[in-house]
Amino acid sequence: MSQGQPSIEASAATDLRQKTLWALCATIAIATYVFYPVLVQMFRTWRANPDYSHGLLIVPLSLYFAYGKTPQLRRAELDGSWWGAGILFLGVIAVCIGELGGLLTALRSGYVLALMGLVLLLAGRRVFEILLFPMAFLFLMVPLPQSLVNIIAFPLQLIAAGWAVGSLQAFGIPALLEGNIIHLAHTQLFVAEACSGLRSLMALLTLGVVFAQFFRPGHMIQQSILVAGTIPIAIVVNAVRVSLTGVLAHNFGRETATGFIHDFQGMITFGMAFFMLLLLARSLSFGANFFTRKNAQESSPA
Repeated sequence: MSQGQPSIEASAATDLRQKTLWALCATIAIATYVFYPVLVQMFRTWRANPDYSHGLLIVPLSLYFAYGKTPQLRRAELDGSWWGAGILFLGVIAVCIGELGGLLTALRSGYVLALMGLVLLLAGRRVFEILLFPMAFLFLMVPLPQSLVNIIAFPLQLIAAGWAVGSLQAFGIPALLEGNIIHLAHTQLFVAEACSGLRSLMALLTLGVVFAQFFRPGHMIQQSILVAGTIPIAIVVNAVRVSLTGVLAHNFGRETATGFIHDFQGMITFGMAFFMLLLLARSLSFGANFFTRKNAQESSPA
């Protein structure tokens, strides 16, 4: 009788765990169905707007990160927390604000908040902590509001145009800047919103977050520096791209600033940005190892 009791308790615990998991999957499926029109519209934005085409990769990458946590999830205890109701309530508030104000960003963010709230409410704190990064990573799939894009894009246009003119003049090419218009000897270039670098900034920021996830896990400071470093890298690389466009337009005509050549420049400069990101990661790793060895030598007995 005493030997059978633990077996019965273990079986009951297993059944309860399975029921909790099924309940969690069912509620997430229901939430996804409720948000289906919002999600479909967001998917169309990813396909139509090149600035957010990286959104097509966010969900598969998030699922991959979650799958990598499987061993930890199997050992995690399922004990629902009522704190999840608070996050779920924030998701409902975001949806209400989005519906009343016509704010798509709030509506789309509401889905991620609802997802996080359901996990914490039904699965508990430990599971929530394990899945926090894969779930928070989903916020990168939400396109920025156009009002914020306008605030960010125009200064980026001015920075790219100003740096490009400085580079062109350094190479002996006559160039004059008027707002976001670069006047050359035989033509002029208009640094439009599409040339602000916002597209490469969003893509590189996403790449930086993914790269930081695999780069020295547990070293939050180095990971944060790596992610933050994507911003100046994207700005510098975009200025190089505009400068290169100016050189080609000056020597071969304005036609080189459009079409295949323009797209090919984007591929080359994004490859340059990726190389700079790798170089930054390598530098952080070298610096961390250097200080670790130095501290070990200082602490070792003479």
